[in-house]
Amino acid sequence: MRPRTTYAKSGGLSIAYQVLGEGPFDLVLVHGFVSHLDVAWEEPHLAQFLNRLASFCRLIVFDKRGTGLSDPVGEPPTFAQRMDDIRAVMDAAGSERAALFGISEGGPLSIVFACTHPTRTSALIVYGSYARWLKDKDYPWGRSPEQFQDFLAGIDRAWETGEWWIQHNPTALADERYRTWWARYLRAAASPGMATALVRMNSQIDVRDILPGVAVPTLILHRTNERWFEVGNARYLAERIPGAKLVELPGVDHVPWVGDAEAVLKETEMFLTGTRARPRGASFATGAAALSRREREVVRLAVAGQTALEIARRLYISDRTVETHLANAYIKLGVQSKFELARRAEELGL
Repeated sequence: MRPRTTYAKSGGLSIAYQVLGEGPFDLVLVHGFVSHLDVAWEEPHLAQFLNRLASFCRLIVFDKRGTGLSDPVGEPPTFAQRMDDIRAVMDAAGSERAALFGISEGGPLSIVFACTHPTRTSALIVYGSYARWLKDKDYPWGRSPEQFQDFLAGIDRAWETGEWWIQHNPTALADERYRTWWARYLRAAASPGMATALVRMNSQIDVRDILPGVAVPTLILHRTNERWFEVGNARYLAERIPGAKLVELPGVDHVPWVGDAEAVLKETEMFLTGTRARPRGASFATGAAALSRREREVVRLAVAGQTALEIARRLYISDRTVETHLANAYIKLGVQSKFELARRAEELGL
């Protein structure tokens, strides 16, 4: 079941957020570039990632202002405004203190929040991130001016098909369903114009000077061979944040829910709880017995080769409902691709 979307007020704007899980501490997930709370749950990999995080904490997720279900803005927000959105969401969710998990662009934002609000930050996790977006003479891991221009030029193409951006998550390249969802996710998360404005804003990110001021336990996670941000970015962060722990994981994908997501989740759980075992009572039903009658029907038709639209027409439901049933089935059966789903369905005689 998807969590309920609620709104927090931040400077007169409404910031959409969701809360799931009942763990002993709060974890705020700060997504990268853009996000969309509702469309996220249509993707089994991402839904499974969120549910797994929520198995050992109370997870708070939100859409930054100007993106997703949060209020649109006329111009890209400042770092200070985005940081205050985190505070507003925590206040609205009744969270006095939380760990922050910053993905990609969410990393520098989480670092700034931890330095500005140390009493409200219990720990910091930075995944696939960086200290500075653009290359500098003392920071060779950033984007060159040519790469920056190429990034801007590719936004329209990314928003139309998702093909350009998905190159940075090679494991998903052969998954047509994922490619279709990714393009829809981007379009729902922000308009091309807002995306362009956000990229220009992100190109100015530089948190190098404040890294020594991070005073909370910090975990730096990075896939060694990922194609979006070089692992040198993570090593730089770990060398300059006092006491930071760096874990380099094998893999080539940028987003944490594609590829070996469990490796990311295990390191996160160990860092925050001291154990990889899930707390009692925090698990969710899995296995064939946990599938509803409708989920079984959708799985049978999907592995038979029917598309979500064809299944929707046959069962007289919406294609989005079909996608939701499939996402739930992926989670309950512990699979991450259509091939694995077909094999698992055959094993179980579905």
